[in-house]
Formats: sequence, structure tokens, C-alpha cells
Amino acid sequence: MTKSNKKELSSEQREELLKTLKARFEKNMNRHKGLVWAKVQAKLEADAGKLWSLNEMEWTGGEPDVVGHDKKTGEYIFYDCSAESPKGRRSVCYDGRALASRKEHKPDDSAMDMAAAMGIEVLTEEQYLGLQKLGNFDTKTSSWVKTPPEIRRHGGAIFCDRRYDHVFVYHNGAESYYATRGFRGSLRV
Repeated sequence: MTKSNKKELSSEQREELLKTLKARFEKNMNRHKGLVWAKVQAKLEADAGKLWSLNEMEWTGGEPDVVGHDKKTGEYIFYDCSAESPKGRRSVCYDGRALASRKEHKPDDSAMDMAAAMGIEVLTEEQYLGLQKLGNFDTKTSSWVKTPPEIRRHGGAIFCDRRYDHVFVYHNGAESYYATRGFRGSLRV
């Protein structure tokens, strides 16, 4: 998968991405029982911007896959389904405010700013717990999740992982960052 600096993909990049997404979709039918790839692909082909965002998810190691279908809106829901927090999105603090507050040893970016630049949303705690019902994720890493304003107001942020066959929700200072902590995103198409 190649990164695209413009917010559009070449026809070759588009074909490569669709081929990758289709193979992942077919390999992991337990994540989207009853859904048909042809319908998902038609939605994807109709929205170049969403394809670009999915390519960003793929390029940073997220391995996006369909995890649901919103019957009201007709949208398909993609989450990062990589076994561990995406490699290309680790060592980031929680948000821009946290990044600005660091006086030294600043990380390169923040989870919330990276997600916005990619056109995706950071998973909420509820979404993260739903993802964990589909498999065992983050057994060696952890992922920032969208933090409620009342926690963020006090300087904190929350993250999740799976250890000892249980999913844990933790807190940390929003300005902290670790080589094994990244974030997972979602995209509605």
C-alpha cells in the first residue's frame, strides 16, 4: 500500500486498495456476517474521499475492515482491525492541546490530530469494546480512545488494551506517549 499526498488515489492505488480490502473482507466474515462485498465496494467506489481515508488507515498499518452496517443511513462501518495498535500511529500523545503543553521530548503528533488529518474518528470506548468482541486486539500494545470532556478537562485521557484475556480501560495524562500506544480509527462509508 502506498501513501497518497493528495487526498485522492490514482486508479492503480484504488485498485490495489480495493483488492486488499476485498481479501480481508472475505477472510474475516465473522466481523460482518450477512454483508455482501459487492455492495460495500459500490459504496467505496462512489466516494473517492472515503477511499483516500481507508488508504491512510491501511498505509499506517490499521488493516481496516467492515465491522457493521447502519441500516438507517446505509453506511458501512470500518474499524482498524490490525492485531496490535497500528504501527504508523504509535508514540503519539492524545490531542493537540496535550502536544502543545509538552515543554520537551514532544512526540511528532497526537492521536486526535492524526485522525482528523486522515478523515477518520478515534474509536470511542464503546466501539473499542465492540471491536474486542470480534477478536483479541492489543495484547501487546494499547490504543487511545475518545475521551469524555469531563476527563479531558482535568488533563487526562483514556486508553484500552487486552491483557489476561480481559479488556481494560485505563487513564493517563493526555500528554503522555509510549512506543506501544497508538490509536484505532473508524470510518463510515
